[in-house]
Amino acid sequence: MTAALPADLRLRPARDDDADGLIALIGDCFAEYENCVLDVDGEIPELRAIARWAAELDGRFWVVERRSRVVACGGLTPAPTQGGIELRKLYVAADARRRGLGAHLCGLVEEEARRRRARFIELWSDTRFLDAHRLYQRLGYLRTGETRELHDLSDTIEYHFRKALAP
Repeated sequence: MTAALPADLRLRPARDDDADGLIALIGDCFAEYENCVLDVDGEIPELRAIARWAAELDGRFWVVERRSRVVACGGLTPAPTQGGIELRKLYVAADARRRGLGAHLCGLVEEEARRRRARFIELWSDTRFLDAHRLYQRLGYLRTGETRELHDLSDTIEYHFRKALAP
């Protein structure tokens, strides 16, 4: 079971009307890195209706709020390879980090993956997101050595991570 969040934070399922908060959160996270550009309409239009996007893909998505501001988000969808779950769009605001939010959201994804009897969880993460990589590795996700180029405005290259789940 996932540990409780600090009292000033509220976890809830994402709604489509979270669009502005998600765009602000992810835009701020991207802005921490040189040449990392958020092009919502051209590259990540699902941010405008995240709950519908997740539901259409048989996924789940959560946000964490502090005083009505979205400070973290993350979710899951079935992985392209049968039997797995893909962790999607895990972001934590700079001023909310080091409070266990990323680990908490990963825990929710893992609980849901086990409920669905998934054999593994995988994710893709921008090569620039070194703090995220440390979190994933601390939680047992291993870099597979596979990379992919997104050919987007940010010239993103991503690392592939995977965690096997016990039967």
